[in-house]
Parts: sequence; structure tokens; C-alpha cells
Amino acid sequence: MEGLELISFKIISAVGEARSCYIEAIREAKKGNFEKADALIEEGAKVFIEGHHAHSELVQQEAAGNPVVPTLMLMHAEDQLMSADGFKIIAQEFIDVYRNAN
Repeated sequence: MEGLELISFKIISAVGEARSCYIEAIREAKKGNFEKADALIEEGAKVFIEGHHAHSELVQQEAAGNPVVPTLMLMHAEDQLMSADGFKIIAQEFIDVYRNAN
């Protein structure tokens, strides 16, 4: 595996892990484990950055005049990237709700 396919998998892997952290953070907050929830949000944010950096490589490549031919795999990777970003926002909101309810 190389090139665009490899970058797409890097994005999918990283942001998938980030999204899992965000979902687990909500579960921990629901149990009242706010320190663990906050740590999971931080962990998710760190791994999300890896996916974001891989995506940025493609944006920079295109900006340099080397077009990126979209593939289904790349579209899936970008969809997962945006989904994970949204999950982080939702997770933070849920954690705040649970924190304020206690």
C-alpha cells in the first residue's frame, strides 16, 4: 500500500481512534468519571491531529500544483475526519451537561 491509499488509511485509522475516545469520554462522564472523560478528550484530540496532518499533506500537494485524484477511499477518509470532528464537539457538550448535573 502506498501513496493516496496509504494516506487515506492513515486518516481513517487516526480519526477512527479519536472518535472512539470521544464516545468513551461521554460514557465516562455519564458514570461521573470526569477526570477520565477529560483525559479521553485530550487523547482523542492528539490522535485526531495525526489524521488532520495526513489530510493536510494532500491539501498542500494540491496547492503545489499536483492534483489529487479523489477516490472512494479518500472520500471515506474525509467523511470520517469530519465525523470525528463533530463527535468531539458533541462529546464536550455531553461532558459539560453531565458535569453540571452532578
